[in-house]
Amino acid sequence: MAITTQQIWTDLSYGLKRFIARRIPNQADAEDILQDVFHKIHQNIDTLKADSKLQAWVYQITRNAIIDYYRRQKITVELPETLEETPGEAETNELAACCLKPMIDSLPEKYRQALLLTEFEGLSQKRMAENLGISFSGAKSRVQRARQQVKEKLLACCHFEFDRLGQVVDYRLREAKCSHPQRNC
Repeated sequence: MAITTQQIWTDLSYGLKRFIARRIPNQADAEDILQDVFHKIHQNIDTLKADSKLQAWVYQITRNAIIDYYRRQKITVELPETLEETPGEAETNELAACCLKPMIDSLPEKYRQALLLTEFEGLSQKRMAENLGISFSGAKSRVQRARQQVKEKLLACCHFEFDRLGQVVDYRLREAKCSHPQRNC
């Protein structure tokens, strides 16, 4: 004998209502979720293969409905189409590019090429691997090693100050230790 939605309502609605109410603080929302659950049960009852798994199936639908409820509750913030640069950001970026160029140019060819392709030309590491005929893991290693070498050169040339989030807030040149100073930056 096939189970009907009415039978499921009679047998499980009270327990489901309590299950939902423990997880959803707003009673009206909890009741809406219960109605949605039974709507889904009614639409999909013919997909249930074994009546013995009915309760597990119904509670899985209920858990999914609760998860969907919380996903819809996420607060989202719309960002403008374009973000404006903060004052001085363009100059800082130009200065950084000017100072980084000799450091990047001093890298071994395979690392310089990897860094230029991924960081400056916007190529994915996977695409870079295909273009250079190397494995994806080899491409990742090259990019990582190139970044590490540039980092070491930067730390040798400059003293950085960071905020609590790890963002650079200031720097000073260590002229004596810098092997690639750019006087005109």
